Amino acid sequence: MKTIRNLAAELQSGRTTSVRLIEDALTRIDAHRRGGGSAWINVNAENALAAAHAADAARTVGYAPSLLAGLPVSIKDLFDIAGQVTTAGSRALINEPPAISDAPAVARLRAAGAILLGRTNMSEFAYSGLGLNPHYGNPCTPHHPHRIAGGSSGGAAVSVAGEMAVAALGTDTGGSIRVPAAFCGLTGFKPTAKRIPMAGTIPLSPSLDSVGPLAQSVDCCAIFDAVLAGQSPSSIETRAANMNGLRFYVTDDYVGANLDDAVSTAFQAALEALGQAGAHIVQFSFPELFELSQINAKGGLVAAEAWAWHRPLFKRAGASYDPRVAANIRKGETHTAADYLDVLAGHQRLQAAVRQRLEDADAWLMPTAAIVPPPLAPLIHDDALFFSTNTLVLRNARITNILDGCALTLPCQPAGELAVGLSVCGFAHSDARIIRIARAIEAILSAR
Repeated sequence: MKTIRNLAAELQSGRTTSVRLIEDALTRIDAHRRGGGSAWINVNAENALAAAHAADAARTVGYAPSLLAGLPVSIKDLFDIAGQVTTAGSRALINEPPAISDAPAVARLRAAGAILLGRTNMSEFAYSGLGLNPHYGNPCTPHHPHRIAGGSSGGAAVSVAGEMAVAALGTDTGGSIRVPAAFCGLTGFKPTAKRIPMAGTIPLSPSLDSVGPLAQSVDCCAIFDAVLAGQSPSSIETRAANMNGLRFYVTDDYVGANLDDAVSTAFQAALEALGQAGAHIVQFSFPELFELSQINAKGGLVAAEAWAWHRPLFKRAGASYDPRVAANIRKGETHTAADYLDVLAGHQRLQAAVRQRLEDADAWLMPTAAIVPPPLAPLIHDDALFFSTNTLVLRNARITNILDGCALTLPCQPAGELAVGLSVCGFAHSDARIIRIARAIEAILSAR
């Protein structure tokens, strides 16, 4: 798939049209679905083609509101789209009334001229990092179709990796953008929470939820992110940071434990390449992260806040939930107010610790996930394996949510190998700087 900037240039020069791009995307979607793929919950072909014709007509009179104008994008089934039912990958909501308006994130994409192709599959209610869904199917990475795409934004990742959309709208509460991006060889960006409005989105944990893109490159994510944040993509900084002298902090004592050999090898090779380019790789310890198992012993903020939202729906439709998702949600049922305050206090301790430990860092680098995309088949029926794998897959990524930061994952594996993501992490509101640094890292890793 070409980048957003490439396709925008082709549209502007007349080398292609929006109608042609949408027709090509719909052809790939049809082939994907006929082949048993489960990236999509529904596709709005008629509306997408009508919007493409309108985009082409507007362009002939000089109107293209952004670089996304006329390009196909996908929407995770967590966002309201006017006139459609938002089901969050569940059967429990299929009889709810349609949304009366777009979620702000969707509205901003529409105003930017993006063509909304349809809703992508996801872990039910976004409560898993593996992406399995017993209702709508289990998305697998297009590169290795028997291995999972990750979650919860699994369908979103497949829609981009399978060249059915140029970019995807996802959410991230503990890795739900970055894990599937990493497993599918994509770039994914989790911005600072609350920087992009969450209204019109079914929540998982309002304290941790954030909205962001999955796309083919850092630049694609930056363009998409600018639209979501209500900024003009033409105003974004396109220069990469100067790699020489940047200080990248790396720790082996929590996020570096129990890595697959392929992950460890790819990550270390990436660090060597960055060091050879002039960056300083600084090893540090972060023992406070080992408190997380105790802080989240009862499911943490996610379980408590998810239960608060799901209680009424659980009473009338709990039997239709994925049993694994239901088990996770019900962990919040026993949370007391004191438990909740204890978790918040634990997060605050970790946030204070990271500010001290990373005071001189330009970014904190880590493997996005400790393992490569695992095979689907063993996870379907083995609950113990499912939950242990889910915990390991989300272990690294969720730290950024807990620390109230931002992070971008980009692929770092050698060509032809299973996908491995490298995460570039920073403090809250350092989004623009992390993107600039990620541009520089991307250029060095791509040059290999």
